Amino acid sequence: MRPGAKAARAERGRVRGWRPRADMVASKDNFPLLAELLAEQQRLATPVAKFSEAHEHAAAPALEPVYRDLIPLTAPKPGEQYAFEVELDSCTGCKACVSACHSLNGLDDNETWRDVGLVVGGDDRRPFQQTVTTACHHCAEPGCLSGCPVLAYEKDPITGIVRHLDDQCIGCQYCVLKCPYDVPKYNARLGIVRKCDMCHGRLAEGEAPACVQACPTQAIRIVTVKAEAPVARARGHGGFLPGAPDPDYTRPTTRYVSRKGLAADLRAADAAALRVQPAHWPLVGTLTLVPFAVGCFGAAAAVGGREESVIHYMTLWGAAAAVLGVGISVAHLGQPLRAWRVFLGWRKSWLSREAMVLGAWLPVVGAAVWAPALSGVAAAVGAVGLICSAMLYADTRRAFWAAGFGAAKILGTAVVLGAAMMLAMGVAVEIATAVLAAGVVGKLACDARVIRVLDEVDEDAPAVGRAASARLLKGPLWRVFASRIVLGLSGGVLLPMQVLTGVAPAWVAWAAFVAVAVGELTERYLFFRAVDAPKMPGVAA
Repeated sequence: MRPGAKAARAERGRVRGWRPRADMVASKDNFPLLAELLAEQQRLATPVAKFSEAHEHAAAPALEPVYRDLIPLTAPKPGEQYAFEVELDSCTGCKACVSACHSLNGLDDNETWRDVGLVVGGDDRRPFQQTVTTACHHCAEPGCLSGCPVLAYEKDPITGIVRHLDDQCIGCQYCVLKCPYDVPKYNARLGIVRKCDMCHGRLAEGEAPACVQACPTQAIRIVTVKAEAPVARARGHGGFLPGAPDPDYTRPTTRYVSRKGLAADLRAADAAALRVQPAHWPLVGTLTLVPFAVGCFGAAAAVGGREESVIHYMTLWGAAAAVLGVGISVAHLGQPLRAWRVFLGWRKSWLSREAMVLGAWLPVVGAAVWAPALSGVAAAVGAVGLICSAMLYADTRRAFWAAGFGAAKILGTAVVLGAAMMLAMGVAVEIATAVLAAGVVGKLACDARVIRVLDEVDEDAPAVGRAASARLLKGPLWRVFASRIVLGLSGGVLLPMQVLTGVAPAWVAWAAFVAVAVGELTERYLFFRAVDAPKMPGVAA
């Protein structure tokens, strides 16, 4: 054994055998303050403590009186419906409602049907904040229901609950765009959209919904409200909820009440947050290829019988783009095999109307290939389809997709790409250059108009409407936006001017076409990524 090892072992044994004196152990006797704090903790009657005690010492039937007052005891009368009522003074933001909803409905890890947000206001001397729990508002005029192309939504005629029929959904996600409150959630695993249904099965059995029953402060309840008139009004406030989207669109029925009253200058805590939206690549391709096809047929009709070979190639290009553009749109659906039902919502849904028009357009496109005299008809029918596309997005009430702006973007793509094709084919170069330059400059002017919105709003103003889109274009998307401007000017103005000189090689005209086409594809990408996305108040990052 090494020298000193025996002594080290003895020292370790002495340490292991060491025991502290009784007066050195933390106990109630040695630390009176600790005993007092423990006793006080046991006496605290917090909402969570009361809730836990009720569940610990009472069987399930005995809890019925606790929740009886949280739901109506009778069905709604004619002209009435069920609605959530949130007492803001009692909401603590504990998210017990979120957890209960997630567990009862068996949601995926990243899926939520109920959220908790925050509204803030006041000034430096008297700041104010309030947590807000939100779910589906079961609106009197649901935007999700009116926009669904396959009738996958229904509003119960007795309870007024807006239910989603999972087995009908094709996963087009149009209801996500239509709802201003970010309620429907797309489930990529299932390929469908799902949402809160107010636990209608529990209500039918006299049980409170999961969120209602889980709230330890009883801040959420189910009430009966009038369904004919806008009912989503907070006591003491003339609007739906400060910081929330305008209720006049869908007329939400949720009632936010507060005995203290709510100030009108409240806003969402995440109002200034910039949220880049999904690209929806299949739709980007569709809204670029279909206008290109319309432009090709329009150019073929404009050329007339002067250039039969040119018309032949233009109609072939147009037909290929039409078939590919309509075909890849199906890739955007989560359940493409159910897409045959897309016509069911034609009375209200612009998506149904777009699908029906473009579906009828394809045979006309095929006929125009064999009979070029029908090119004008193919261009006209395709233009109607593009108008339906513009209205499809305008109907979402998003500022960046307003009817005039969206129509100028989508129909402008058809004009620009048709003129660029004429330039590349060497037909009516002067007219094609003029139309191309005017179209590109006009479309870039639309983008400039969006950016100029920032000159009219305060830097601290919430990022809503076109202000949100402008900040996205000048912020996280500025590189793509700058590329779109460079491509547009080079392909729509600079290169065509060189072609007009008559000394530029033939490839310059095709380079102009490629630059314009990539620029239009980039614009369509920004069309989806930079759109404003209204939602209920969230929590600041």
